[in-house]
Amino acid sequence: MIESNRRLRAEEELGLSNNKEKARMEKSIAQEEERLAIKLAKRQKLETMAEYKLLKGISKTMDVYFLDPIIGFIPVVGDAITAALALPFIYVSVTKIKSASLTLAIIHNVMVDAFVGMLPFYIGNFLDFFIRSHKKNLKLIVGFVEDDKDVIREVNRKAISSLIGILIFIGLIYYLITLIASIMDWVMNLFK
Repeated sequence: MIESNRRLRAEEELGLSNNKEKARMEKSIAQEEERLAIKLAKRQKLETMAEYKLLKGISKTMDVYFLDPIIGFIPVVGDAITAALALPFIYVSVTKIKSASLTLAIIHNVMVDAFVGMLPFYIGNFLDFFIRSHKKNLKLIVGFVEDDKDVIREVNRKAISSLIGILIFIGLIYYLITLIASIMDWVMNLFK
């Protein structure tokens, strides 16, 4: 009996008491269940939003059914339509999720898609079959809503590089537009 009491006191002092350990485990389990319930509630709220249904529709139409590269065959207008269809992703990121790093990642994906789609001689249209920015952006938004630690960590880690990439792609797109305008001007001068 004396040995049992000493043992219990020693276990308690070391934090090995079964009661304390059980209480800690129960508290951890309760916290995890609460986190999962919040995550599920966020997911359900997202899935009922009209904006989310729009994002899913855009993603499916543009990237699963490959409408993005097909529209890209329409010079200038196709790329503008594709870029405009990214605005709802940016809207949800800014107003519903309120994450600057997520917004930067989405804009970066859009800029990459726009730049590749604008590459001349239909090279961009071919490559556009492989770049699925709408699908990537939807995955990022769902990851943030579901509190996916890996997605959030990755997006936050790449926030600065996304910003730098956006600035680079703005410059590249500007250069590409001036190059295309010069080519068009040259072709028009040939027929004069």
